[in-house]
Amino acid sequence: MTKDELKRRIFEAIDRRADEIIGIGERILKNPEMGFKEVKTAALVHETFQRLGLESRAGLAMNGQLDGLRVTGHPQADPATGAAHACGHNAQVAGMLGAAMGLVDAKAFDHLAGRVALFAVPAEEGGDIEWRQAQIRAGKLEFPCGKQELMKLGCFDDVDLAMMIHTNWRAEDGKAGVPASNNGRVGKTARFVGRASHAGGAPHMGVNALYAAQIALAGINAIRETFRDEDSIRVHPILTHGGSQVNVIPAEARLEMYVRGKNADGVMDASGKVDRALRAGALALGAQVEIETLPGPMPLLCDRTMASLFERAAKGLVGQEHYRDIPHRSGSTDMGDVSQVIPVLHPWAEPRARDTPRPSRSWTSSSAMSCPRRPWRPWWWIFSPTAPRVRARWSPRRSPP
Repeated sequence: MTKDELKRRIFEAIDRRADEIIGIGERILKNPEMGFKEVKTAALVHETFQRLGLESRAGLAMNGQLDGLRVTGHPQADPATGAAHACGHNAQVAGMLGAAMGLVDAKAFDHLAGRVALFAVPAEEGGDIEWRQAQIRAGKLEFPCGKQELMKLGCFDDVDLAMMIHTNWRAEDGKAGVPASNNGRVGKTARFVGRASHAGGAPHMGVNALYAAQIALAGINAIRETFRDEDSIRVHPILTHGGSQVNVIPAEARLEMYVRGKNADGVMDASGKVDRALRAGALALGAQVEIETLPGPMPLLCDRTMASLFERAAKGLVGQEHYRDIPHRSGSTDMGDVSQVIPVLHPWAEPRARDTPRPSRSWTSSSAMSCPRRPWRPWWWIFSPTAPRVRARWSPRRSPP
C-alpha cells in the first residue's frame, strides 16, 4: 500500500466518525474544567481510548489540551467555577481522539513502523496561580503547567518527537500554518501587606495595601517603554484581592501576572524590572510586599523538518493558498518546554468563522466542530515512515533563530 492510499483510508475512517468526534468536542465544551482539575474530561478520554481498544494510563488528569479558562460572562461557562473553553481545547481533544480513530479504524500500523503515544495533557493554561502555588507547597505538584509535570514524571522519556495542534482565530494565519516560535513566560504573585484602620474615623493610622498595589501597577506601566521590541515582552497583571470591607483601610492586596518574552534572557530582564516596580509600590506607602515567581513555559521552537512535512500534508487538505508560515507569536504554551528537549511541532488550524478574538465572552469552539476533518486530519502525518529522519536532523536550540 502506498502512503497516499493509506492517507486516503485514514481520512475516510475519520469522516465516517465525524458525528462521534463532533459529539466529543461538544460534550467537553459543555463541561469545562480548570487546569489540574479535569476529572470529567480525563474520564471521557480514558473511556474513548478503551472503546478503541487502546491501552490507557489514567491518573494524570490524563497531545490534546484538557483545560479551560476562567472567562467571566462566557455563555457556556461553568456557573460554579467560571471555567469555559474559550481557547478551543475542547476541539483539540476531539482532534486528538479523531486522529486515534482514523489510525485504528484504518489499521494504519499494519503499514507503519514505530509507536504512538496519545496524550491528553492537563493544565496547559497557566491560571489559578495562587492555587497552583499552594499545590506546589503541599508537594502535590512540582511545576505549574501540565507538560512540565509530565516531563518530570518521565512521561516523555521514550518519546522521540511530539506534535500538538491548536485552534486558531486570526484571519491572517490562513486555515493552517506553523509558527516560527512562541513566547515563554514566568508567573508572578505579589502580596502587599499594610495595616488596617477605620477608613472614616482613623485613615491616618492605616497603611493602604491597595494603594501600594495601584502604585506598583503604575510603575509596571511606566517601564513598558524600556522593553525591547525584539524581545516581544508582554506583562499583564490582575488584581485578585483589594480589601475586605469598604470602611476598612485594606491591609492586604494581591496581584497575579505573567511576564512573557521571546527568549529567556528577555523574560528575566523584564521580570527583574517588574519586581522593582512592585517593591517601589510598597515602599511608597510604607507597606511590605511578598513576591513569588513561578517557572512558566520556555519559548516554543518548532522543528523545521517536521514543519516542512506538515506543510506538505496541510496544503493537500486546505489548499496551498490557505497555508501560512506564521511569524513569532507572543502567547505562550507549555509545549515550549518539550521543544527544548525533543523536536516538536505546534501548528495552528482554523476551526470556525472568525468573528471574535479569543478568549472572550462570545468565543467558543462549538462552530469548530462543524468542520470535522480539518482540525484533526493533519495529526496522522507524523506517524508516516518519513518521520524517523526528523530525529537525525534535529539539534537543541535555546532561543528562536
